[in-house]
Amino acid sequence: MAKVLIVDDEPSIRLNLEAVLRDFGHQVEAVDSGEKAIAVMRRVSPDFLLSDVRMEGMSGVDLLGKVREYFPQVTVVLMTAYASVDAAVSAMRMGAYDYLVKPFTPDQIDHLFRRLEEYRKLKDENLRLKDQVDLLSDPSTITSENPKMNKLLETARKVAITDSTILITGESGTGKTLLAKVVHDGSPRAKGPFAVVNCATLSENLLESELFGHVRGSFTGAVKDKLGRLQVADSGTVFLDEIGEISPTLQTKLLRFLQDREFEKVGDTKTVKVDVRIIAATNKDLEREVREGRFREDLYFRLNVIELSMLSLRQRKEDLGVLADQLLSRAFLASGRPPRPLSAEAKELIMHYPWPGNIRELKNALERAAILCSGDQVNLEDLPDRILERASLPGTSFLTISDQLGERMGSVYQDRVHPSSASVSTSSTSEVSSGLMSLDDLERIHIARVLQETRTLEEAAAILGINLSTLWRKRRRYGME
Repeated sequence: MAKVLIVDDEPSIRLNLEAVLRDFGHQVEAVDSGEKAIAVMRRVSPDFLLSDVRMEGMSGVDLLGKVREYFPQVTVVLMTAYASVDAAVSAMRMGAYDYLVKPFTPDQIDHLFRRLEEYRKLKDENLRLKDQVDLLSDPSTITSENPKMNKLLETARKVAITDSTILITGESGTGKTLLAKVVHDGSPRAKGPFAVVNCATLSENLLESELFGHVRGSFTGAVKDKLGRLQVADSGTVFLDEIGEISPTLQTKLLRFLQDREFEKVGDTKTVKVDVRIIAATNKDLEREVREGRFREDLYFRLNVIELSMLSLRQRKEDLGVLADQLLSRAFLASGRPPRPLSAEAKELIMHYPWPGNIRELKNALERAAILCSGDQVNLEDLPDRILERASLPGTSFLTISDQLGERMGSVYQDRVHPSSASVSTSSTSEVSSGLMSLDDLERIHIARVLQETRTLEEAAAILGINLSTLWRKRRRYGME
C-alpha cells in the first residue's frame, strides 16, 4: 500500500483514477492544481505523485521541477493526452519515473503501480545499503557531548590549518589515529595522502625502510627499489603511531628529517627532499622517557610543537552510550546481520565498566556480542565475562549491605541458612520471632557473604548455582558493586 497524490484539473480523471487506486488498496488524495499539490506535500509526504502535464497555472513539468527541488523523495509520473517522444524524453530527463498516456485502463494503472512498488523497494534498499556503507566506512569525524573533548576538537581544528608538527598523547585505544585524520582532513593538505606508520610493529631495519625507502640490494631481501612513506605522502601527512617505540638510531634520522625535511633512502647516497606534515602519537610519557635516557630530548621538542591529549573513554562517559550503539550496529552489518539493540541491562553494564582498553576494547566486545547474539537484542550473556566481573554499579557496596544486615539479623541468618552450625538458644529464638526476614533479605545476605568469600564473580556464580548474567542482575537489584 502506498500514499498517492493525484494532480489533474479534470474532475472526471481525478475521480476515476482515485477510485481505481483505492480499489487497489492505496491511500489517495487528489487536487486540481500544482499549487495545491505543493501545499499537500508540505503537510504529508506521498510516495508517488501522478500529475497531468497541461493544467491552468503551474504545469505538470513545472510541478515536477518543484518536486525534484523540494521533495526529492517523491516519485513522479506525468500524465497527458498529448503524447510525443520528445515530451516523454524531456520528462524522464527532468526526473519523472514514467510518462502515462490518457486514456488508460485499470490494468495499465495496476501494472504501473507494480513497477512503482518495485522501484520504491530498490530505492529503500539502496538507501539502506548507503547507510551501511557510511556506517562501515569509519569516517574521520569525532562527535562528543563532553566539554573537554569538544575543547580538544576545537584546538585540533585550529591547528589543522597550520603546518606545525603535532604530538597526540593518550592511552591505547582512545582513537589517536582518528584524531590525526581529523587534523589532516581539516588542513590545506586534505587532498594529499594520509600515510600511517605503526612504529611498534616493525623491526628497526624494516621501519627505516618503511619511512625512508630503500634501493635494490641495500639489504637481504631488497630485490627492487622501494619508496618510503615520507616520499609517497609528499604534499600530505605522515602519521607516526607509537613514536615512543623507535630506536635511538632512527630517532637521530627522524630528527634530521624534521629539521631539514630531507633524507637518504637505505643504501643510497642521493638526498631526497619532500614536503610532508608529521603527526606523531604515543601512549608513553615521553618526558619521563627523556629523563630516563630512552628518548632524545631534542626530538621530543621537535615533535611536541603542539600537543593534543586524547581523553580516555572513562573521561568521556557522556559519549559511551551513543558510541556503543554505533559500534554495535557497525559490528552487526560487518557480519552480514541486521542490527539489534542492546538490552537495558547490557547497556547499563557497558556504562559502568571502566574500559581500560578504551574504544578498541569496546569495539572488540561489541563485535563479539554481535556474533554471539541469538535473540532480538544483545543481552548480558553476549558480553565478555571480564566485563560482567569488573563492572561497578552505582549504590552501596555489598560489603556495606552485608555489614548492616548482619548487625541487625546475623543470628537469624545463621539459624535459617545454616541451622546445623549453631544450636537455637532461647535468645536466638526470641531474635527470630522479633526480626522475621523476607526471602529477598535472605538472598541478599547470602549473596553478599558468598561474594565476600570468593575472588571472582565467576566463582561466586558457580557456588550460588546461577550464571553470571543472573548474578549481575541480582547485584544490581540489591545495590551491590
